[in-house]
Amino acid sequence: MPRVNVLNQLGEKVGTVTLKDEVYKIEPNEQVVYEVINAERAGMRQGTHKVKGRSEVRGGGKKPWRQKGTGRARQGSIRSPQWVGGGVVFGPHPRDYYKKVNRKVNDLAIKSLLSSRLATKDLIVLDELKIENGKTKEFVAVLKALEVENFKTLVILKKAEEDKKEEALKVLQSSNNIPSVKVQTVEHVSAYDLISADKLVLTKEAALEYVEVLK
Repeated sequence: MPRVNVLNQLGEKVGTVTLKDEVYKIEPNEQVVYEVINAERAGMRQGTHKVKGRSEVRGGGKKPWRQKGTGRARQGSIRSPQWVGGGVVFGPHPRDYYKKVNRKVNDLAIKSLLSSRLATKDLIVLDELKIENGKTKEFVAVLKALEVENFKTLVILKKAEEDKKEEALKVLQSSNNIPSVKVQTVEHVSAYDLISADKLVLTKEAALEYVEVLK
């Protein structure tokens, strides 16, 4: 089982934590990661694209000229698809791009990405993350101490308990003005979040919670 150093907010080692091989040291399954991220990105699409067919375009109620005797091709409406301003053939219509992903497949993708980040030493475990006043400069100081201020960083917290929601809110507030940082809790982190970040910063509680929730 991998033993990982636990740092405090000053970047100092304050201990170690043992993480399970089943979550943090598996052989990454790239195909599963691809499928899960592909499904997540598909789900991000709004699917509100819309064009008008010939029955929806304004005008065209009158036959433009008589059927025979003009020497021109017969036409039934000036809103037929071959006319400028006519309806569109086979154009896009509102649809849902949702793709179903089984829970075990999603969990395998998360474990693959966590294992990959740990193997490349891009995963950092904090003993705790507390921002006293919810100020951006406090969060920036933590990033500098951990030497991740120049990287796209994903900070993962344990699901906030009722008496600690105010602390979690301060962490979130202090990170809102930092474009390269995203803060999430364990239950809301997606495979897309993990693969988009250069560095992962997990609190010790969050790292251990993954061991419980990922089967």
